[in-house]
Amino acid sequence: MRTALDTNILAYAEGVNDAPRRDAALSVLARLQDEVVVPAQALGELFVVLTRKAGRDAATARAAILSWTESYLVQPSTEAVMVEAMEIVTSHRLSFWDSVMLAAAAQSGCRRLLSEDMQPGFTWRSVTIQNPFTT
Repeated sequence: MRTALDTNILAYAEGVNDAPRRDAALSVLARLQDEVVVPAQALGELFVVLTRKAGRDAATARAAILSWTESYLVQPSTEAVMVEAMEIVTSHRLSFWDSVMLAAAAQSGCRRLLSEDMQPGFTWRSVTIQNPFTT
């Protein structure tokens, strides 16, 4: 089974916010038995979070992004992903960027998308959103 990661999982694992969230995210990642996919959009969002919110310089943020790309499969934001995201927005009224993340997960064959801030339990094309920080 494949699992996709939303930006917040990556940001927490990078230490953004606080140590307890970092530890929780790292624990989630350590427990994954699945093949992990990171939507390309999550990497772009993470770069922005690291440079703006966390105050890292661009080179340091870039190094972190490259580390994620070396660790996990990356699903590009293709034309097909964008078209599917628009369908999700039209049919289910999710935000466009959340829909891009979900469409990328679906296009890469994931069964779940781990996210703290999307609608847990929502399923699109066999991808179910799960909040990994709740029991």
